[in-house]
Amino acid sequence: MRLDQTFSVDSVPVSTSNYDPIPAGWYNAVINGAEVKSTKAGTGKYLNMRYDITGENHAGRVVFGMITVQNPNTTAETIGQQQLGELCRAIGKAVLNDTDELLGATLSIKVAISAREGYDPRNEVKGFKALNGGMPIIPSTPAPSSSKAPWDAPF
Repeated sequence: MRLDQTFSVDSVPVSTSNYDPIPAGWYNAVINGAEVKSTKAGTGKYLNMRYDITGENHAGRVVFGMITVQNPNTTAETIGQQQLGELCRAIGKAVLNDTDELLGATLSIKVAISAREGYDPRNEVKGFKALNGGMPIIPSTPAPSSSKAPWDAPF
């Protein structure tokens, strides 16, 4: 099919995008994406997260992460709930009702590099802490048990 125009590589800049993983370590970041998704099997839910690096090292790079929130495997669900709790404490959020409440929050993320056979190495987010090593806000009272989690909301 014809393009209806002439395309010349000389008319577009060469991409400077780098998709190699950033080195493992702690990075300052802002949360610019948080979306509830269903697992492939449809038996669980997870938060699909986007963290934009803001610190001096690797500013502008993006790291994606997943936090399990519902899973038939109770160990996986417990780990995910602990990760979400760690993230919320790091950003000073004692109660979370909507994933939009995470957007724009700043924190430090611990980035690791994972390698699986047959796949290129990639970054994984393994930890969270308050920005600049500050003390996270610890909730003084637990969230009411009647509140619905964001992943229980209808889509």
